[in-house]
Amino acid sequence: MTDRPTDLSSFPSYQPPKRSLFSARKFALMASVVAGLGAAVFGLSPQHNPADLLTSPAYAQVNTEVRKVAQPVGFADIVERVKPSVISVKVNINEKVAKDDSGNSEDSPFQPGSPMERFFRRFGGPDGLPPGLRGNPRGGGRAITGQGSGFFISADGYAVTNNHVVDGADKVEVTTDDGKTFSAKVIGTDPRTDLALIKVEGGSNFSYAKLSDTKPRIGDWVLAVGNPFGLGGTVTAGIVSASGRDIGNGPYDDFIQIDAPVNKGNSGGPAFDVSGEVMGVNTAIYSPSGGSVGIAFSIPAATVKSVVAQLKDKGAVSRGWIGVQIQPVTSDIADSLGMKKAEGALVAEPQANGPAAKAGIESGDVITAVNGEPVKDARELARTIGGLAPGNAVKLNVLHKGQDKTVNITLGQLPNTMEAKADTDNSDKGSANRGTDVPKLGLTVAPANSVAGAGKDGVVVTEVDPKSAAAERGFKEGDVILEVAGKSVGTAGEVREAINAARNDNKNSVLMRVKSGGSSRFVAVPLAKG
Repeated sequence: MTDRPTDLSSFPSYQPPKRSLFSARKFALMASVVAGLGAAVFGLSPQHNPADLLTSPAYAQVNTEVRKVAQPVGFADIVERVKPSVISVKVNINEKVAKDDSGNSEDSPFQPGSPMERFFRRFGGPDGLPPGLRGNPRGGGRAITGQGSGFFISADGYAVTNNHVVDGADKVEVTTDDGKTFSAKVIGTDPRTDLALIKVEGGSNFSYAKLSDTKPRIGDWVLAVGNPFGLGGTVTAGIVSASGRDIGNGPYDDFIQIDAPVNKGNSGGPAFDVSGEVMGVNTAIYSPSGGSVGIAFSIPAATVKSVVAQLKDKGAVSRGWIGVQIQPVTSDIADSLGMKKAEGALVAEPQANGPAAKAGIESGDVITAVNGEPVKDARELARTIGGLAPGNAVKLNVLHKGQDKTVNITLGQLPNTMEAKADTDNSDKGSANRGTDVPKLGLTVAPANSVAGAGKDGVVVTEVDPKSAAAERGFKEGDVILEVAGKSVGTAGEVREAINAARNDNKNSVLMRVKSGGSSRFVAVPLAKG
């Protein structure tokens, strides 16, 4: 909607260093010492004119040596070349903001619970809007203005910015580096990657930037150019601090971390490499106060290229989809499954009638490769599949019940809204039956069919020992255990049998499939000795 840097966590308040205690007298004393040393070196005496120093052989020698020292390399030549391609983006939005029962605004464009959404709430002004926004404070509809950054990618006026800069905008205006203002229209947006493509009207010979074809290395120089706090044409410099960052905003997180100062208003602006090509689009900052603390995140150029091409072609992005709920393979889960390495994506639950379910993929399977390329983790699988077009045929390598197999799948299209929560109400689980203890786990369970609202399958956790391994793994009252060590369970006795079987197989932990809050996941619980 409008530019909102992101707060991913909170830090203690910054305390500025104490002011230097140097006094004018001390500073003068230091200067006099330096002057005295200079007099000693050059033999300056009352009989010599100080002006003679500048023509002495000693001065000439020092001057020559200074000239030989390599001068610091600046960025002026690069900036002069790329700065004209960067634009300031101003949006106007007429909107009516809905409020929840607590009076908080519900107009955040970000995924609930995400770092971006938390920043939106934490630093919101009246009605939950960020302080940088200006609007009519009266009730009902209001006009809101906000500012961000962007950059041209073609001479005919196509430009890239962030989705959250233009989301919901009724009017978009851009100002170029030479101060000219143009109207623009939104061609398409992609909330999942926070990218947007706009088209500037009224020009055909704009300076534009090139998206880089190479992946930046950690330690490379980076220049951020944008419109922080409305101060258009601002340039900052730093280095690439890290790559592949996941900031918890979604399954496609793959950010470049940079330390070039980025602030509110920089969102949508480019991060240039020293070749003058765009390595990324600045989209979020890590900040306890809303200002730069030297940690910013940019969307990689490769992602920008892929998304922008689809937005230009059809105004939206289509992503491949196999219909599985996945989670990372931890070391405990790997041990439970007999895997040598903790890698791949564990299928917590295939979606009914989805491509994966139709192809025979089941809960507990681990997807280890796509088209022969190894899958490092769940996030990489999501990005890989999402980067392929719907309708493509892919080959998945799957670990199924300890055996490797190959599964051929035709990709579906990722739905705009994912499946809703399960239709069971977990609010009163455990109220009808205290259940049976499973002391080796620190849990008390009861058959699901004996607890109102728990469904028919599995056992419901009715009590958790707070000092147990199960508590450490996040088990809570109301969770439903569906499987233990790959076997469906419906009673406490079946849970104990599955645990004993795992212990007899010399397993250090037992893998359970747990349904909680409408979704399922696998949890590896260490087995108590004895």
